[in-house]
Amino acid sequence: MKIASGLTALMLLAAVPAHAASPAEGLWRTPAYNGEVQITACDQGALCGKVVTSDRIKADPALVDSKNKDAALRTRPLKDLPILKGFTGGPAEWKGGQVYNPEDGGTYKGTIKLLDPDTLKLTGCIIWPACKSETWKRIK
Repeated sequence: MKIASGLTALMLLAAVPAHAASPAEGLWRTPAYNGEVQITACDQGALCGKVVTSDRIKADPALVDSKNKDAALRTRPLKDLPILKGFTGGPAEWKGGQVYNPEDGGTYKGTIKLLDPDTLKLTGCIIWPACKSETWKRIK
């Protein structure tokens, strides 16, 4: 009887789907100002990302989102600023998301492509073909 109930419990645990981390989740180095962006799952499995730090933030932790097109948001700290949201797809390409660029205060349609386990290509477009891409390297 104990064996049967133990097997039943084990089968029930196996039936519960575990959240498998996206291969794009993690901490990434950006080329601008030696930045670090944390990409995580959010909003029903989509990918989102926030600024963790950069050379500029290390030099002045009080830096704010001063170039935001919305004046009400210009006092937000750059540290922990959300810059990626709503990317869906995977396991090697995510689309339909938005990229916020604190350098110009603009929000752009974007894609994320995992080129290899430690390299991703982030592309933001005003309107295709007016796009800009960056290559990010995994930190951990």
